[in-house]
Parts: sequence; structure tokens; C-alpha cells
Amino acid sequence: MKNSTKLLVASALGSVLAMSTAGTAHAAKSGMEKCYGVAKAGKNDCGTDKHSCAAQAKTDGDKTEWIYVPKGTCDKLVGGSLKK
Repeated sequence: MKNSTKLLVASALGSVLAMSTAGTAHAAKSGMEKCYGVAKAGKNDCGTDKHSCAAQAKTDGDKTEWIYVPKGTCDKLVGGSLKK
């Protein structure tokens, strides 16, 4: 196999692997649930409609920001909601 062919195959494989893991970044962790409205500023777990990264929350208790908490915990927290 020529070097250019090897490079092309390696690039294609790398792209496929990158795409397959991209969708799992927001998947719920086992035994955990997303809890909206309880994240402190800069302590959210992942993106929202406003941004795409963790630790980007601007204010405490923003109703659109979330963190993972153990299942059954969110409803016990002041301001906690399972829905945005």
C-alpha cells in the first residue's frame, strides 16, 4: 500500500472514530440525572442553548444550566428541576 493510501485510510478511520464519540459527550451517566437550576456559576457539567462547554455558567442557579446528580436527588434540591 502506498503511503498516500495509508494516510487516506488513517484519516478516514480517525474521522469515523471522532464522530462516533462526539454524540456520547452529553449522554447521561449511569445512575445519574441532569438537574437544572442548581449549578453554581462556572460549575455546570455541559453545554446549553447559550454555550457548548462545561464551566461556562455565568450565574448561580440559572434555570438552563445543569449538573449531573444521583438519581432521585434533583427533586430534593431547592430550585432543582429535571426539565429546563
